[in-house]
Amino acid sequence: MVDPTTLERLHGRFEEVLVEAATSDAPFVTEAATHIISAGGKRFRPTLVFLASQFGGPVDEGDLIDAALVVELTHVASLYHDDVMDEADLRRAAPSANARWGNSIAILIGDYLFSRASARVAKLGVEYVALQADTFARLVQGQIAETRGPGEGEDPLAHHLQVVADKTGSLIATSAVFGGMVSGASAEVIEALRSYGEEVGVVFQLSDDVIDITSDEAGKTPGTDLREGVPTLPTLMLGASSDPADAELKTLIDGDLESDEALTVALDGLRAHPVMAQAKAEVRRRAELARSHLAALPDGDAKDMLAQVCTDLVERST
Repeated sequence: MVDPTTLERLHGRFEEVLVEAATSDAPFVTEAATHIISAGGKRFRPTLVFLASQFGGPVDEGDLIDAALVVELTHVASLYHDDVMDEADLRRAAPSANARWGNSIAILIGDYLFSRASARVAKLGVEYVALQADTFARLVQGQIAETRGPGEGEDPLAHHLQVVADKTGSLIATSAVFGGMVSGASAEVIEALRSYGEEVGVVFQLSDDVIDITSDEAGKTPGTDLREGVPTLPTLMLGASSDPADAELKTLIDGDLESDEALTVALDGLRAHPVMAQAKAEVRRRAELARSHLAALPDGDAKDMLAQVCTDLVERST
């Protein structure tokens, strides 16, 4: 049975083993490989592994921790690579690895962490290895698609949603599936967990898209993606508008937003535009879709906690 006390204990053990898993015989590699880990994080994916393990039979805690390690090490490894691709200077309020040690080291540390994840998943069995490989392929595919952008004639919003599904939804879905697999859950339950995880992953990113516009200085710095020209749900919805009245705001958003004054005007324009209500409605719709996949799961604390994730994702973007 999962409860807050059990979750806290699992997370405590997990944090200890996570650092051990990233540790190398070479002190510099250990320093660089634990750089992002030491900065903390939500540990959302391990939490999903723990919660999803409640829908089958008895669980071997060592296997459960290993499954959580695989998804978190994979996630952290992808962050090193993402920061190189995005030329990011910060990660979790600290200098990014690429800013501190250069792109080559950051890429190699990401590779090192992927290898540590592979060592752990091999202990779990062939089915886990196969799923991990498929997930890794989707992560890379999503990054390539994001880097290239939509093709000629391709709907930019549909392209964005596929990128989000591949880059974010895939690993969150695998987290839920791993938990179900460790517990020996039925095929029906595992499919429900997979569908839930995939959709929750998309909602997670789309809510971030909204927050980029709606946040204030007390939380995430507003307009970070907007300034950098990163496509988000609200800007893509606006781009799809054929209303001539939107032309000026579109031009502003597509222009130079380097100055604080220009960024403020763009943010104010978006915040006052009906597209924000439309984007929030889409987040709510997809959160309810994620929640609907839980219907196949037995009632209990774990199911309630998974449902609460949907509620929290909606509330953080409103």
